[in-house]
Amino acid sequence: MKVKKIAVLTSGGDSPGMNTALRAVVRTCAYKNIDCVGVSRGYQGLINDDIKTLKTRSVRGIINRGGTMLYSARSDEFRTKEGREKAFSNIKKHGIDGLVVIGGDGSFTGGLIFQKEFGIPVIGIPGTIDNDLYGTSHTLGYDTALNTVMDAIDKIRDTAISHDRLFFVEVMGRDAGHIALNSGIAIGAQEILIPEQNMGIEGLISSLKDSKKNGKTSSIVVVAEGDKTGKNVFDLARQVEEEFPKYEIRVSVLGHMQRGGSPTCFDRVLGTKMGVRAVESLIDGVSGKMIGIDNGKIVSTSLKKAIKGETKIDPELIRVSRIMNI
Repeated sequence: MKVKKIAVLTSGGDSPGMNTALRAVVRTCAYKNIDCVGVSRGYQGLINDDIKTLKTRSVRGIINRGGTMLYSARSDEFRTKEGREKAFSNIKKHGIDGLVVIGGDGSFTGGLIFQKEFGIPVIGIPGTIDNDLYGTSHTLGYDTALNTVMDAIDKIRDTAISHDRLFFVEVMGRDAGHIALNSGIAIGAQEILIPEQNMGIEGLISSLKDSKKNGKTSSIVVVAEGDKTGKNVFDLARQVEEEFPKYEIRVSVLGHMQRGGSPTCFDRVLGTKMGVRAVESLIDGVSGKMIGIDNGKIVSTSLKKAIKGETKIDPELIRVSRIMNI
């Protein structure tokens, strides 16, 4: 079947570079003489028929903007068969031949179900800062998030040193510690706590005691939000404070600032390459795939494997972090 019209949507949590990928999809469609439409607010927009034509001028000036010009939302209605039937009715109404979904595992799960039920070809672009999808070394927005975290903790370190304080800094990563581990090494953290490695409160206290013996008067501990050393980062800080009553301890939760901001050069180039390949894949009759990057080359993997496959922390980074916290 010849592809004449492609729809693109952004879904789930936003990430820097979504606009860049969107721009690439629209412009590649124009280059290939294919119509392109944008769906506002993710799958809910498909249900509500919130669909508009996108031309090359529609995406002018968005390559450097964080967030997503199409807006993003989670749709409970799309989880129902009735909701998906409404969405497919609008797909047919607009004559859409393929769908590009920019989002994370939840968005890809919805796309897979939609494809299976109605036969609409779906291609995924991994837009999530957590870097927790199998089949790509970098998800779109991950590099920007790392740099945002690094800049923020560099500023926190200035205060930690000035006041001889111990800071616990919580970063995003509910199920994966990629942001915590890489940013922690980059800023010289005393310890890095991630879901994949349970250090335990005893191990953390032992490390902090060693650092005091070695003359450290201030320290940074980077904590992924999914780490289970304490019930949460505040509980963790309280436990450490009981062991070190003379230590000035502070907690900083970076939160959603990690998801915003202008994408880095890496993410702009990555989003552009992924957007081009997504459109070309649909033209070539490919569906049910996620576009990724491996050793600098654009690759594809099945959406099912991308969602279910296990991403792994680099053990070499764990080893390096242990050496550096002496």
